[in-house]
Amino acid sequence: MAVTAPNAPPSALPEGLRDAILAWYDARGRSLPFRGTTDPYAVLVSEVMAQQTQISRVAQAWNAFMATFPTIRDLAAASPADVLRAWRGLGYNRRALNLWRAARVVVDKQGGQVPSDVAALERLPGIGPYTARAVAAIAFGAPVGAVDTNVRRVLGRTIGGAIDAFQASELQWVADAAVPADRPADWTHALMDVGATFCRTARPLCAECPARTRCRFAAAAAVDARTRQEGRTSPFRSTSRWLRGRIMDRLREVEGAGWVVIDAPIGDHDQTSIARTLELLAAEGLVELDPASRLSARLPVG
Repeated sequence: MAVTAPNAPPSALPEGLRDAILAWYDARGRSLPFRGTTDPYAVLVSEVMAQQTQISRVAQAWNAFMATFPTIRDLAAASPADVLRAWRGLGYNRRALNLWRAARVVVDKQGGQVPSDVAALERLPGIGPYTARAVAAIAFGAPVGAVDTNVRRVLGRTIGGAIDAFQASELQWVADAAVPADRPADWTHALMDVGATFCRTARPLCAECPARTRCRFAAAAAVDARTRQEGRTSPFRSTSRWLRGRIMDRLREVEGAGWVVIDAPIGDHDQTSIARTLELLAAEGLVELDPASRLSARLPVG
């Protein structure tokens, strides 16, 4: 099947690529709790959790979150504070509020039914092109390609011979064209697994990859000099991200709607730094500030 897009160089899907990747996935794909469901709400929760978070952490958190909010109506009816408490350990807390807001939109305006259309999914708070397509493919069987960094590497290398073989608009066309019509959900999971397990940014494990005999990158024995292993950032006690996490943790520990005094110091942060961070968290809707104290706050109650 030809894979071409407007303004893109012609490129053909290597013969047998889909079969090789899917056969490996059937035998060796990662077993994750949320892969056993096609319920649109459950899939939406897992995909929002997976944004910028290691899949192992998502696997641990998803079951607990679904037990707390088993339906989208349960989530929509919850308070922001309850949702943020249930989100503990996942980080990037704005995702939790966006998921809650999306649930309210679905319940209030769409009868509690998660939309199947990509464009409609993208209109939900916090839902971008990748998440919308992943939900459409996994929950509704839509033949659309969900493109994140893992998928970009796999398709860029196997089809184009390099990670940067396609521009963003071209890559989306290539991803959509590569989806097998009968297995869009499995294909979405399989590409993620191949990207995470073998097709790494630097030093890809080509010799072990199930796509190696059908991959243009591996066949050419190419080394993309532009790919560099991105070092993982650690939560240092002096960083604002570390402080934000500690403040949110303290607020989550308190039941009810009472104000919590955030005493200084926290790590390397003094009262001024804590007050500034509380203001930023309040501006994002993650906390409410006590009018009587610049160092007192609580999780939002409504």
